[in-house]
Order: sequence, then structure tokens, then C-alpha cells
Amino acid sequence: MSTATPPLGRDFLLPNPVLGALLLTLAAVLAPHLLRIPPWLSATVVLIGLWRLRLALRGEPLPPAWLRILLTVLMTLGVYLSYGSILGRDAGTALLSAMTALKLLEMRRPRDTQVLLYLALFLIVTQFLYSQSLLTAGYMMLVAWAVTTLLVSTGRPTPTRDLRRQARLSLTLLLQALPIMLILFVLFPRIAGPLWGLPEDAYAGTTGLSDSMSPGSISQLSQSDAVAFRASFEGEPPPHAARYWRGLVFANYDGRSWRPGEVPPTPPALLGTGRPSRYTVTLQPHDQRWLFALDLPGDTPAGSALNAHYELRSDEPVRELTAYRMHSWLDYRLAPSAAERHLDRYRELPPGAHPQARALAGQWRAQSDNDGQIVRLAEQWFRQREFHYTLTPPRLPDDPVDEFLFDTRRGFCEHYAGAFAVLMRAAGVPARIVTGYQGGEPHPSGDYMIVRQSDAHAWAEVWLEGRGWVRVDPTGFVAPDRVEWGLGEALGAGEPVPAMARGDGGLLRRFRLQLDLLDNRWNQWVIAYGPRLQRQLLGRVGLDDWRRMAGALALLLGGTLLLLGLYLLHERRRQPRDPSLRLYQRYCRKLARGGLPPHPSEGPRDYAHRVSAARPELAARVQQITELYCALRYRSESSSPRLAELRREVDAFKPGGPQ
Repeated sequence: MSTATPPLGRDFLLPNPVLGALLLTLAAVLAPHLLRIPPWLSATVVLIGLWRLRLALRGEPLPPAWLRILLTVLMTLGVYLSYGSILGRDAGTALLSAMTALKLLEMRRPRDTQVLLYLALFLIVTQFLYSQSLLTAGYMMLVAWAVTTLLVSTGRPTPTRDLRRQARLSLTLLLQALPIMLILFVLFPRIAGPLWGLPEDAYAGTTGLSDSMSPGSISQLSQSDAVAFRASFEGEPPPHAARYWRGLVFANYDGRSWRPGEVPPTPPALLGTGRPSRYTVTLQPHDQRWLFALDLPGDTPAGSALNAHYELRSDEPVRELTAYRMHSWLDYRLAPSAAERHLDRYRELPPGAHPQARALAGQWRAQSDNDGQIVRLAEQWFRQREFHYTLTPPRLPDDPVDEFLFDTRRGFCEHYAGAFAVLMRAAGVPARIVTGYQGGEPHPSGDYMIVRQSDAHAWAEVWLEGRGWVRVDPTGFVAPDRVEWGLGEALGAGEPVPAMARGDGGLLRRFRLQLDLLDNRWNQWVIAYGPRLQRQLLGRVGLDDWRRMAGALALLLGGTLLLLGLYLLHERRRQPRDPSLRLYQRYCRKLARGGLPPHPSEGPRDYAHRVSAARPELAARVQQITELYCALRYRSESSSPRLAELRREVDAFKPGGPQ
């Protein structure tokens, strides 16, 4: 039974094993994108790859030009209808994936294969527009190695089937380029922000808090265990119950949603007591301006501002990994100020909204002598009733506050914070909402703390005479474990709690924590390597200005290229170890003396064809020597009789002078 490779036909220049490797490599390149582009396009790309494989196995010709043009037009139109454009990160990546697949159907020349592989390299780069994690980088490096292997293999006059040999060669090439890459990465002047202007949708899909709060908005976010930021402390971190990471302040309320309001011109004076907590936050990109700091921030990092609501805002949207140093006062008091004496806007409610809540708040006002007593009555009321803390609260279509307080009594932090603030305003107590994160998981290494989207939280602040704004977390009234220990300890087994928010110490959890440690190091030293970190690093070795940096860059690059050139020159002059290669080089020298030297980029078979055409009388012996050499050198048919035969043929070969 024959196991020979099926014939390829006139359109197929690649041996089937090489084509199979090409299809597998393209599948690895496209796999991450196929999970993001529309399902119809993913299915079409896969079907085109299978179609191309079927054509190769059956030795059938490639589809005609009119069919390829029709497919190109239809797929371009489909991308436009799916995205409303063919430009931008998502639409552009989808279109490039489609065109890469279609290129498989017109590989009639070696140049087509090379173009396809260069498209694959560009697709690898586009993956970093979606993720820059260590896992992504490792996966893409392996895929780039595979693409380089195919470039080496298909760049020969006759593509070789020996992909293992080409893989070793391409790995050698990549390793030789590694020192130059590292030198350029460390010394090439860094600029602030991305290296190129990204399209408007480049940050679509980033997770994080939004600029409004309504029932269900935070409970949906809390079902994600994606990292929001990491924090490393100087000394002991504060206890879990004290880790309130302040983000946004909402003062305007329309009966369902809370939104930011007008910010007073001057902040109330912060009077901190005890020792401040000092730490560094490494914030994941979220395409918004707000930063997070422990309640209450005591300073302002470079490139940001602190407003009168004690919101920390970046000058630019956070579109890359951002690290900033902070200190915060955990024990504090906000002194009254002229701006904060006008508190009517923090008592406003929509006319006629929440009649039951208004009636209850009116009772508390009648029973109380001051605002602090009203807050205590509200706490007692929540604790004495059967409220449930849940990630899956029922919908509240009519009156979200009255239905929650008096009917369902099932909700997440935004339900409790929003209802409490409404009750306070109805009782005449100034109140507002703060959203951010609460808690954080110390990494087992002890170096830093991980704050995830599942730690997203909302709480209230009330203005009390003589104390200023005071934090009140009504979630703690009904689910104290949420504040003391975290989300996983406060919810039951049937709740959709993210895996990393649960307190179990399973093998998968430990593995993900170790992976996060590597990812954190990657973020600190690679992703976050910008102008500031470069100045710090190079300043330690005296390269603290651009002139010295440019000189060091030129010196190191020149030295590296010189060493590489000397190595290659040495390898070229060194006697080859392969006896068949030594014999072939002797054969080439004989022909060179006869006026037919080999060209630098000419392979053995092309050289033999040229010599045979120029000297027909030598054709038989030239073909014999070439076949023996190729069998020994490239087909691994090494044997003493064949080598002896090649030696005899070369010894007997006498081309003489030019004819």
C-alpha cells in the first residue's frame, strides 16, 4: 500500500506536510481573534482553511479569480455590516483575519506564501491590542517561532519537508536577535503613552466601574474576577474592614440612577490622625480618568488632581498600566468649609418619588434630636429586618427604593447604599454615594495585594455637624462578613461568586496566584517600563540624560553587531564538519576555476541546471554529483558507500576551462 504524498497539481508549490504545518500555524495565530470576531466570520475562516486542505489532499486546482473576488467583496461587506465600519481595532482585526484566510486560496507562487506569513506576523502584533499579559506574550512568541520556521522553509527554492531542522535554524536566528532586542528595549528613549495612535475602539471591552450607579450595575461587575489593580504597602497593610478604595462620588439622583454632581470649588480640610498608610497602586487600564486610593487620600500623584469630593482624577484616560505612589489617612475628619455649608443639593430627591421611604424617614426625623441619631435609627431598622445580601437580586421595575426596602429586601451593595442615601435625604440629612472597591486579597508572597472587580463596592457618606462627611456602609448592617472578610464569605454556595473570590485553597487557585505573581513582575518591569522607570534604571548607572543614553545605545549596538559579524566570519572560514559539504565545496571550486562559480543565493539544484545549460557535456556528471550531495546533505541518507561514491565522482570531475 502506497503512503506517498498525493500529487499537488500545478497551483500547489508547497509539499503537503509543509502546507499542513502552515495551516496549523495560521490556526494558532487566528485562534485568539476567532473568539472575538462575529461567529459567522469565525466559521467562514475555519471553512476556508478546511477547503484549502481538501484541495491539497485531492490535488485539485485553486478556485478561479472571479470566485475569490466575490468572496472578498462578500466578507468585506459582512465586516462592514457587523461593525458599521472597516476601520478601528475590532473591525480592522476582523477584516485582516478574513483576508488572511482568503490568501490561502491564491497561493500560486512562492511570493504568495511569503505574503501570507508576513500577514500572520502582523496578526500576532494585533493580539497585543487586546491583551499584554505574560501568557499572551509567551503564546505569541511560540507562534512567531512557528511562523519564522515556515518563512525559513518556504524561502528556499524548493521548500523542504525537514521542518525540525528549519525550526532549530529559526530558533537560532531569533536567539541571535535577542541581545539587540534587549538593548533597544532598555536604552531606546521611551515616550509617554502608546507608541502609535490607537483607534477609538482600542479600549472597548475594558471592565471597571462606570460613571453612574443604578440597581444591578455593581452586582454584574462583581461577578468578574479580573484584576482591577494591585497595591504594595510600606509596612503592614490595613485590615480588610479598613480597605475602602475610594473612586467616584455621586450627588445627583433621578429616582433610579446616581450620577456625579457639581463639585464644590474648594475641598474641606483633611485632618488626619495617627500614621498615614503609604503604598503604591498599579492600576489596570480602564479607559477612564478616575484613580483609586484608600479612603481618604492625602496627596496627589503627578499627572492627576484631587477635587473637593476627594476624587482622584488622572489628567488623561488610563489606557495603559499606570503606577502611582500614595499615602492615605484611615483615621480622619473633614473640617467644615464655606463650600460645604451649602448642603441643600445633597438633600434633594425627585418630587413624589419613594413615598414609603419618605414616610419612614419622616418618623425618624420626628424621633431624633440630631442627624447622628437618625443614622443610628436607620442602622437599627436594617439590622432588625430580614434583608438578604445577594448577587442575583430581583428586578425593581417601578420604584427601586420602596420595592427593595419593603417588598423584596434582596439586593447587592448598590441597593443598600442607594436606599440608605435616599432615606437620609428624605430625613433631611445630607448624603451622597461613593463607589470604588472594598477589601483586596494579600498575595501569598507577601509583596502586594490584589484588588479584583469582584471587590467592587458602593457605600454612603453623610454630613454630620462638627464631623463633616462620615462614611456609612449599610451593606455592613446586613452582611458584616462582606466588610470583614470579603465577597466569598458573605454569599451562600448557590451564588455566582467568581472562583478567585472564594476562600478555598484549591490547586487551581494556587496556580492562578503564582501566575499572577509572574504577571505582576511582567507588568512592573516590561509593560510599565516607561520614561520614569527608564530614567530611574539608567540613572543608577550614570546614563541620566539622552546624550549619554544615545552614546551607550550606539556603543552597545555597534559592539553587538561587531561580535556577531566576527562570529559569522569565523563560521564561514571554519572547515565544515560535514564531509559531504566539504566534498561539494571542492566540486564548486573546480567549477569556479572553470568560469562557473555558484551564486550566493543559489541552491545545489539551481546551480546544477545552470551549469548543465552552459556546459552540456558536463550535465550527466554534474547531475550525479548533485543528487549524491542532496541525498547525503538534505535527505539524511548518510552511508559510507554513498559518501565514497561522492568522493570518487568529485575526484574524477575535471570541468576544464571555459568552452
